Amino acid sequence: ESATAFGCLMSDMWLGEFDYVSPEAFHSVFGRQYPTFSRRTQHDAQEFLICVLDELHQAFKEVRAQLCQGRHRSGAEASRGSGSGTSIITQLFEGQLSYSITCLKCKTITDRPESFTVLSLPIPSRRVCSLQDCLECFFQPDTLTRNNQIHCYWCGTNQDATVKATITKAPQIIIFHLKRFAWQDKHRRKLSTTVCYPFSNLDLSPYSTTLFYKNAEYSLCAVVNHAGDIDYGHYTAFCKHSATKHWYSFDDAQVTKIPDSAVQTDTAYLLFY
Repeated sequence: ESATAFGCLMSDMWLGEFDYVSPEAFHSVFGRQYPTFSRRTQHDAQEFLICVLDELHQAFKEVRAQLCQGRHRSGAEASRGSGSGTSIITQLFEGQLSYSITCLKCKTITDRPESFTVLSLPIPSRRVCSLQDCLECFFQPDTLTRNNQIHCYWCGTNQDATVKATITKAPQIIIFHLKRFAWQDKHRRKLSTTVCYPFSNLDLSPYSTTLFYKNAEYSLCAVVNHAGDIDYGHYTAFCKHSATKHWYSFDDAQVTKIPDSAVQTDTAYLLFY
């Protein structure tokens, strides 16, 4: 199974017996379950990440359900344990948004919750912007009109509305996907915008409910970079060692220590906080 292969990969990495570790065995097993990623062509790192997290969540959730049943709980308790949908993956990576939808005719407000593991942020500039600019763009209110109208229960018809997202539950590790591949002039292109992101004290309280304010600051722990264009390219990663606080670059078989200043790049694609 993918989870077993992933566990072996993690074990090899943390034992520290090799200069580098190839994920070939995990990729082979994972590719059998997700044939899209089995071909040796370029794929999207964000899509791959979501599939990996989901696969691990399903595997760990099943193990948790079996452990719950093995403790001879009552029927009701066992049912809650196996159907809760929680795992170590959801505990670490799953957050929740609330979309506040306001009908512009009767002013009725409805809230729609939605879970997430990755927040895909638009890039509002072609040259330079900050991660806060991307967050502001994502969380700014939007107006739904014409084909995007909502069906208002109280009005009984489709109506224009405004919608605004708020973080109601933030994960321990929050992942941002910078939407570098976007449609421009009927063509899908890669945006080479430099997005400046903070290394520490990322404040999410402006986009969160007041209950979440105390735990709203994050520090950068990893970056996935994409060099190249829409049809080709190369992925690398920067990761911070949790004990030494030193940053390392992972580029295929090359693992090197890098200065903090090298972590800010214009090729950043995924940010882990």
